[in-house]
Amino acid sequence: MTRDPVAAAVRLPARQNLADDVHEALKAMIMDHVIEPGARVNVYALSRELGVSQTPLREALAHLEADGLVVKESLRGFFVAPLISRAQFEDLFEFRLLIEPWSAARAAERCGPEGHRSLRAELATCTDVPEGGEYADYKAVATHDHRFHVLVAELSGNDNMPPAFERTNCHLHIFRLFYQTYVGTAAIDEHGAVTDAITAGDPEAAEAAMRRHIESSRARLRAAFD
Repeated sequence: MTRDPVAAAVRLPARQNLADDVHEALKAMIMDHVIEPGARVNVYALSRELGVSQTPLREALAHLEADGLVVKESLRGFFVAPLISRAQFEDLFEFRLLIEPWSAARAAERCGPEGHRSLRAELATCTDVPEGGEYADYKAVATHDHRFHVLVAELSGNDNMPPAFERTNCHLHIFRLFYQTYVGTAAIDEHGAVTDAITAGDPEAAEAAMRRHIESSRARLRAAFD
């Protein structure tokens, strides 16, 4: 750890599902690099510092392992996952370009008024881009970004698409690396263009809009790598 996690973590509220609160607190520490990539997660120390038992901590760590943010090593415990490499980044976007434009086109063909309303409602949840660079500042934007792409996959009508996309945990890895580069007015506008094409029932335009969005995102992030 590079600094005291208690100083960076929000006090855990007294809620019924404590594991969810602990999960969000630990995620914030990882996303903000309070616990550095590759560092061992000291369950005993965190239990004392957060004022919770080890049970909700271990539940939260299991959730974070599923998110791809921590890895469990036999007889050694939990470690924060390393940041994705340039090669992994390229593989991730290659995969997204294979499945997401297709999903957008199928959504334009198959979803009706209810799906259109869902897309418009999701767009309305994120109209402003926060200025801060910590997880607490951009959490709402990251959550919207993830929800939007999952929703398009769901509206494709192919039940295999949402889990295939979610297994990549792509938005967590991207935001962990490059929040300030990735998020901006351009990304929000691109979501709007995808939505316009889907709600117009134009599969070719929807496929092209999603492809442009993913390619533009990749170009913005490549610049950060360089």
